[in-house]
Order: sequence, then structure tokens, then C-alpha cells
Amino acid sequence: MTRLFGTDGVRGLANGLLTAELALDLSVSAAHVLAERGTFSGHRPFAVVGRDTRISGQFLEAAVVAGLASAGVDVLLLGELPTPAVAHLTGSLGADLGVMLSASHNAMPDNGIKFLSRGGVKLDDAIEVAIEERLREPWDRPTAGDVGRVRVHATAIEEYAAHLDATVGHPLGGLKVVLDCAHGAASVAGPKALRDAGADVVAICAEPDGLNINDGCGSTHLEVLQKAVVEHGADVGFALDGDADRCLAVDAAGNVVDGDQILAILALALRERGELHDDTVVATVMSNLGFVQAMTAAGIAVRQTAVGDRYVLEEMKAGSYTLGGEQSGHVIMSEHATTGDGILTALQVLDRMAATGNSIADLASVMVRLPQVLVNVPGVDKARAATDEVLLAAVAEAEAELGGNGRVLLRPSGTEPLVRVMVEAATADHAHAVAGRLADVVRERLSL
Repeated sequence: MTRLFGTDGVRGLANGLLTAELALDLSVSAAHVLAERGTFSGHRPFAVVGRDTRISGQFLEAAVVAGLASAGVDVLLLGELPTPAVAHLTGSLGADLGVMLSASHNAMPDNGIKFLSRGGVKLDDAIEVAIEERLREPWDRPTAGDVGRVRVHATAIEEYAAHLDATVGHPLGGLKVVLDCAHGAASVAGPKALRDAGADVVAICAEPDGLNINDGCGSTHLEVLQKAVVEHGADVGFALDGDADRCLAVDAAGNVVDGDQILAILALALRERGELHDDTVVATVMSNLGFVQAMTAAGIAVRQTAVGDRYVLEEMKAGSYTLGGEQSGHVIMSEHATTGDGILTALQVLDRMAATGNSIADLASVMVRLPQVLVNVPGVDKARAATDEVLLAAVAEAEAELGGNGRVLLRPSGTEPLVRVMVEAATADHAHAVAGRLADVVRERLSL
């Protein structure tokens, strides 16, 4: 049986895979599972529900609310709000359950449902499995005063912005910032938080109409931000995605500052303040070798995980680490958030700029990105990638050729018959050459 829950909740085409009926049934099942595990014991349960700006979020919100209220759960509607804001408010309001309706950086036709447990953390895998197993089972419905009440929480954005601004230690006056909101969930909260902290903010792509989320803008389309930063003479630009759990940056000249560079900036800032637990940062195997080299030179250890923010979070929790993230711009600062938070990330980079008086380009120069080439090889038996002796020998030969100035990573896709060949080298030409050779070996040895 194919699982509904992926690494980031249930996601798919809205009104295709993700129907109102499924949203309602998932919410009822979640209420039942949490009730039986004691989450609701001793009090009247309540949940918070937020969504991004997709038009499909309206009917999905109605379905989720109907499911929860019919199962006897009171609901606070948060409205259009970033995923990390829903996570924060789940904790700060003492909710038993948080629900976020978003498909993050996916195109508008998709949507998703993410459930959060008390404290605003992701549900355990075992609970997600139990929710799927309990879908559409017969149940005794509460009646009369036992059904849930539904209210609007009108101050959600203000509370979230105040939480973010409390993390900033230096006045941001004098810093001009362009913020690309991806016509998404941070279109109001993002500019407000940065302005409240003192920054001069030019908000772009902050006019959602239900259809234009992530459309040619945001963290997956940085060209819009690059142009705007130069045109407005800004000090820095930040691009969020549709639910604002990731953030990428652009310097004053329009050059991209990626998630690895942002992670390096924040690691040094936290270490300087004595807030980087065990002088360690958590990253994934896709982080650029230049990041690892820079951290090693600074005396900071790097713990690397599989790709995905859930794996970063698991490692951070296991070691009580305070900073982790991905090249894609998911940055997790566990002292302030339970998930990646793009607005928080932007504020912390601005705080570092204000504290040091340095530009983001200067701060990012602590690491030198090695050229990175990724080649997708489709139509292959990915299961044999880790055992084929000829392929393994080719990888070993390539690694020896690159020495300490590069690396090779073969990653089978989790969803299709495809192997990803990633190569880093001192020059782009060398990286392309090695990646091409290895891709040829993958095709020759693993073709279906």
C-alpha cells in the first residue's frame, strides 16, 4: 500500500489526489489517534489551522475544520500564515494540534496538509501511520455541546512578527532590503516583521490572488529578486518560498547567496555568541564541500545527514544542536523555531550584518563554493547503484582523481528509476568531465 504521508505531510494535486473528502477524513482520524494516545486527556482539545495563499486552501481549510469540529476539537483559524508561524503558534497558544495547508514551493495546482503535534513539532512517523490506518473507520460522533467550536484568531500575524523581532539583537535601521514573498503565505507577515525590526523594506511579489503563488518568483526563481535588488540599490535581498519555510539571499550586486553560505554566516555568528551547541552545525550530504572546508577551518564540526529537512531536524534533536539546514535555504535555529523559518533566517542575517557592519557579500566570503554538477540518469535499476562493482570502482577512481579538492555522490531517487550523479571539483570543467564519465558508467551498468 502506498503511503499518503510523505516526508512533509500529505501533498498532491488539489481536488485530484487531495480532495475535500480526504482532508476531512484525515482530520477526523488525526483527532481519534491523538485522543487515544492521551494528547487530549483532561481538557477540551483545540487545534490551530493555517494556510498559504492557494485558492484551493479555502475549501481544504473548510474540510479540515469540519473534520476536527465534528470530532469534538475546538479550532482557531489563523488565516494565511507561513508554516513556521503555525508551528510557533501551536506551541505558544498551547494547542494540541496544528494544521498547515500548503504545498510549499510546489506550483499552485498542488496543495498539502501538514499536521503538527504539541509544541509545533512534526508528528512521529508512527502516528502518521496510525492516522492512515484509521481512515474512514466507524466512530461514535459527539453531539450537542460536545462538538467543536470554531473561532478566528485575529492577531496571529502580530504575535508571530513580535516573536521574530524578539530574536534580533541589533537595530536594523539603515539597511535597505528587498523581500520577495513569492505571492505566498508571508506576503503580510514577512514585510511587517522586517519593518518592525527597523529595516527599510521593499516588498515584491507580495500581492497574492490565489493563483500566482511561486509563479516565476520566490526562492525557485531568483532572477526577479536579483533585478530588484540592483534597481533599488538595496543592501541585500531575500527570497522566500510559498509557505516561507526557506530563504535564499542576493547581495547588493545581484549575486546569489545560497543556503550553505547563509548557514556558514549564522554558524559563525552563533559560535561567537556562545550559542552554537558543541560548536557543531548540521547539514546534508548535498552541502557544498566548500562549506565543510570553511567550517573545518573555523573549528566548527559538520554533521551531515540524508537530504531532507526532516533528517536535519532528527539529527539536531538527537544531539541538541542549535543550527542546521540545507543548501536549498531551509535553515533551522532550534532556539527560536521548530522548523525552517525563512523570515527568521532573513532577520538573523540582517542582525549579523548590523552587528559587524559587513555586507552580506563579505560575510558569505567565509566560504568558497566549489563548482557542483548534478546529472540525472533515468531509466536505470537504482537498487544496484550501491553494489555494482564496476560502478563502485569508477566512483573510487574519480574520488582519487579529485583528491581533497572535490567529491562524488551517487543518490538513487526515492520516487523514480533514476540515479543522481553529483560531482564537485576545483573547476566547473573538471566537475562536468567527471560527472559525464560517471553518468555513462551508470547508464551502461544499470540500464533497465
